[in-house]
Amino acid sequence: MVRMMRGKAALVAGLGVLALSVTGVYGAEEGGHKEVGKEAMQYEGAPVTIPPEMVKSNLPGAPAMTVEEFEKAKKIFFERCAGCHGVLRKGATGKPLTPDITLQRGTEYLKVFINYGSPAGMPNWGTSGDLSADEVDLMARYVQHEPPTPPEWGMEEMKGSWKVVVPPAQRPTRKMNDLDLDNLFSVTLRDAGQIALIDGGTKQIASVIKTGYAVHISRLSASGRYLYVIGRDARVNLIDLWMEHPETVAELKVGLEARSVETSKFKGWEDKYAIAGTYWPPQFVIMNGDTLEPLKIVSTRGMTVDTQEYHPEPRVAAIVASHERPDFIVNVKETGHVLMVDYQDIDNLRITDIAAARFLHDGGWDSTLRYFLTAANKSNKIAVVDSRERKLAAMVDVGTTPHPGRGANYIDPEFGPVWATSDLGDDAISLIGTDPVKHAEHAWKVVRTLKGQGGGSLFIKANPKSHHLYVDTPLNPDEKVSQSVAVFDINQPGNGYQVLPIAEWAELGDGPKRVVQPEFNAAGDEVWFSVWNGKEQESAIVIVDDETLRLKHVIKDERLVTPTGKFNVHNTVHDVY
Repeated sequence: MVRMMRGKAALVAGLGVLALSVTGVYGAEEGGHKEVGKEAMQYEGAPVTIPPEMVKSNLPGAPAMTVEEFEKAKKIFFERCAGCHGVLRKGATGKPLTPDITLQRGTEYLKVFINYGSPAGMPNWGTSGDLSADEVDLMARYVQHEPPTPPEWGMEEMKGSWKVVVPPAQRPTRKMNDLDLDNLFSVTLRDAGQIALIDGGTKQIASVIKTGYAVHISRLSASGRYLYVIGRDARVNLIDLWMEHPETVAELKVGLEARSVETSKFKGWEDKYAIAGTYWPPQFVIMNGDTLEPLKIVSTRGMTVDTQEYHPEPRVAAIVASHERPDFIVNVKETGHVLMVDYQDIDNLRITDIAAARFLHDGGWDSTLRYFLTAANKSNKIAVVDSRERKLAAMVDVGTTPHPGRGANYIDPEFGPVWATSDLGDDAISLIGTDPVKHAEHAWKVVRTLKGQGGGSLFIKANPKSHHLYVDTPLNPDEKVSQSVAVFDINQPGNGYQVLPIAEWAELGDGPKRVVQPEFNAAGDEVWFSVWNGKEQESAIVIVDDETLRLKHVIKDERLVTPTGKFNVHNTVHDVY
């Protein structure tokens, strides 16, 4: 469509033909526009521009957007929003954002919500500086349009992306570097599309490795040699930590969006297989453990556990490897199924389907590594799965939108062994009894509820060698809360918490400076925190002495671009949390 932008349209005398430039502004010259006489104007027409192509929508009231704006918004939604709201925007951890809802809310309402966030876990994208005012407006308009449906991703696409950079036969037969692998940290550099390997002893970056965008988790092989990382863009990197300079030896793109990867851990099957689950398409794939060759793809589309209705986007969330059987345990988020995937014969795959509750997300093992406790976050429940018996042991009601990471295990002075989760939606920390033998009266019940700083918590952490429990709140809209952590003395749970001003200790400049994901070192006497700043701003890692709760060290490096998750090799191999 061509539209007049300057002056009035001129009819061509005697011909009735309108002459319009299709290459930009008609008559434009360097330094401005040339003068056009009245006669020429009658013949040539007024200077015009071709307007941008507009998004065509069948939805009455959908706000105007150019195709260029729509594509930009789609990219922002993938990077910032899809994880909680879903590719099809049907909601999970976050609320549904389908047009039937968003059009009723309107652009101005949505702009306020996106800008300021909420204490229930919605980040303050505008006031934090993550999105500009124009981008907030853009996203408010975007979510009032129908979400685009991405293409599928099958074996042909996977095979086309698969690369073996260094074949197994050409890899080292022994460790070729001086790194203390047991105390090495794999640190996500979110917006750089990299991970940093940081030596836990020297506090120096040993290597920075290119990966997929926004690595979600790092997982270690049973031997501790191989590091598996997966980005939100569904790219899996297999990194050999024995090499003189650790580097990617194989990679595979398993879909378009993903969060989870794991390796086989049962005795006799160590590292034989790897598994990755995707948000889109909703499926998981089993791969060779040392090459990432894709072997078996399984779709997770199906019926919800409660209303028994079909869901088109049941995404794969947390995956853990059983220590009791040759099983991968797979959380299917939107439908609420926990799948026990027996990998002994992947050509004749056996899957035990456990009905839990909708919106399964993250979770971890109890201290015995038998029971998997996982958050059904929008159902406000924790599902307890007995990996030995392959059945549901309990459903436990907790606070609003539990988000434990892998949770925290420790011994409560009154109730014995417990596993703890914090919440996105409120300030509660729920302690669940996990010993059905010696403390049967407390097993699979909330035995204690602690009060934290507020909603917006993503991770909680403890360690067998520590008497402290650490709780972050990076998504709380109050910067005093999002830039600090709460620390509880587990031996004196009635004493409340102490606040550590982590971001203040980092001594950074401007920026949101969210403090996220406590992680212990191998010895259990240090706790590392990411101070996650903007992409163009300085970030840091702050290290706290666990015994004194005092600042011990700050890691600053221009290569530390938006650090988020940190995974200590020892703790990840042995499921210590």
